[in-house]
Amino acid sequence: MGKGLIHHIEIYVSDLKRSIEFWGWFLEELGYSPYQKWESGQSWKIEDTYIVFVQTEERFLDVSYHRCRVGLNHLAFHSSSRLHVDEMTNKLKAKGIDILYPDKHPFAGGDEYYAVFFEDPDRIKVELVAP
Repeated sequence: MGKGLIHHIEIYVSDLKRSIEFWGWFLEELGYSPYQKWESGQSWKIEDTYIVFVQTEERFLDVSYHRCRVGLNHLAFHSSSRLHVDEMTNKLKAKGIDILYPDKHPFAGGDEYYAVFFEDPDRIKVELVAP
């Protein structure tokens, strides 16, 4: 067990079913496996790290998420290669998921930064970055 490595991340979502559909295929494409599932949540795990999605209680849904407010801005995942980023970009598009910064893709992060940027159903920005 590596000291300082992330153990897990828990994200509250506005629509659990929609988030599970979005995140499930993506995380499994990256090598995560389904880990835990209960009425109001589900998680996926890779090695010693897992990501949890939990349905937000109705009483807390009055203020929606925005990545420019205090809190999480985005999640960035390692890709195995530039080809993997390209393959995932095509899969995202086939699922009707908009690619952010399309005029700069795949170099929206800079000339040497090969990645795809997109948003989950609650508009949390997600990044898949090639080595």
